[in-house]
Amino acid sequence: MTEFGGIPPRIDTEPESVERGLVTLVLTLVELLRQLMERQALRRVDAGDLTDTQIERIGTTLMLLEQRMDELRDHFGLTPEELNIDLGPLGTLLPRDPTDR
Repeated sequence: MTEFGGIPPRIDTEPESVERGLVTLVLTLVELLRQLMERQALRRVDAGDLTDTQIERIGTTLMLLEQRMDELRDHFGLTPEELNIDLGPLGTLLPRDPTDR
């Protein structure tokens, strides 16, 4: 069989590979949502929409979520770069550098 559009003719059905792919996808989505929530929180802080208590609570929550993401990546042996899906001409899903916001 030949490849169709760069797609291999067979799907890798090795359990370890399938599990790693699924974990990578799930953690990528969680990281995307975490970054979106962080950006929204920063916009609300800048706009003055939040009380000091709300700012403190959001900051703590985002910090704990980031720590948990680090733990999950370490547990599954993934790097932050592996969670950044390449969308071809659109670039990458997540900023390559946290300062690229």
